[in-house]
Amino acid sequence: MYDRPIPEQIVYVARRMFERRLTDMAGGNISARAGDAIYITPRYAGSKQHWQLSTEDILCGALTGEELLRQPRFSREGKAHLAIYREFPDVGAVIHAHPFHVLPFCVAGRAIEPVIEATQKFGVTPVVPFAPAHSADLAQHVVDGLRGREASIRKQAAAVLLPKHGIIVAGLDLWAAIDALERIDWNAWCILSQGMFPPAPIPYNVE
Repeated sequence: MYDRPIPEQIVYVARRMFERRLTDMAGGNISARAGDAIYITPRYAGSKQHWQLSTEDILCGALTGEELLRQPRFSREGKAHLAIYREFPDVGAVIHAHPFHVLPFCVAGRAIEPVIEATQKFGVTPVVPFAPAHSADLAQHVVDGLRGREASIRKQAAAVLLPKHGIIVAGLDLWAAIDALERIDWNAWCILSQGMFPPAPIPYNVE
């Protein structure tokens, strides 16, 4: 899939995300940069199409100007995608998702510490200030939350948590972004699961 046209890559990634509970029917969006243009999933990809997209569903438009914003099926959270691409030239793909194990951290407003080796390179995934979904304020908070983490993006990806909402991952390309998304979700599960461990047994010494 790595050498397939970008719309095919997005369709593939969308289905894998839904299968692996990395997003839900409530929403999310996936985009990838191609020169001065981006490809992005359409509005209602989750709620009406259950992420069973075709390449004809994928929108394409210029990074500059208002062309994409005028498209009727443009995903409303796409404003954040455009803001990220315009601010960070190294970003090749953006994923906004509602991962099963990440959402409790979004609700609690708690950053995700890297507790497994596979997420150490991402550092702490911070929580940005609250702003309503689809708003320009939320897009700006996401950009601010990624600023200063360009080295992580150049290495693979960086992510931020949206309060009561989900996660946004900015990656070198689509494969780097989806890989980072799943690593962070599994890392979140490792943190949550610690509460299920029984107390450590008291050592039994025979005299």
